[in-house]
Amino acid sequence: MIFGFYLLAITVGTLVHLIVSPKPRTAERKIEVTLLYLLVVGAGAAGLLAFVSHAFYAAGTARSIGWLPGSPFQFEVAIADLAFGILGLMCIRWRGPFWLATGVATSVFFLGCNVGHLRDVLVHNNEASNNFGLINLFEIVWPAAVLILLVPYMRSWTRG
Repeated sequence: MIFGFYLLAITVGTLVHLIVSPKPRTAERKIEVTLLYLLVVGAGAAGLLAFVSHAFYAAGTARSIGWLPGSPFQFEVAIADLAFGILGLMCIRWRGPFWLATGVATSVFFLGCNVGHLRDVLVHNNEASNNFGLINLFEIVWPAAVLILLVPYMRSWTRG
């Protein structure tokens, strides 16, 4: 459910930003604004909410993923989520190579988490709501979109 909200917030935020912005809607500008929302919402907001979920509601979150509550590794996941969340929010202020580092690091994390979720489905038949479903789509589509858009974004950044 929450992953659908992130996708909606990214899409609506990007469109509204482009419509109300006085800057021309060039291809470079559309890429920049789309990346901004992907990073701020998809890494920033999602990371902070995942941190809160894993750190403060650990037992319920574990059950919703199909994990046993009480694993000390869940707090480590929470801290990783916090780190990526902070990086995503910092993308509001810093651009260029900072976006590249944030996008690549968060994409590796999301794709790695997705491999773990899918492995858990295949090996342990874990089809819990937060282990299998929209989360898998988000953890593939978000990194793909970020990594694809970072290529032309960084080209335009280094040119000018």
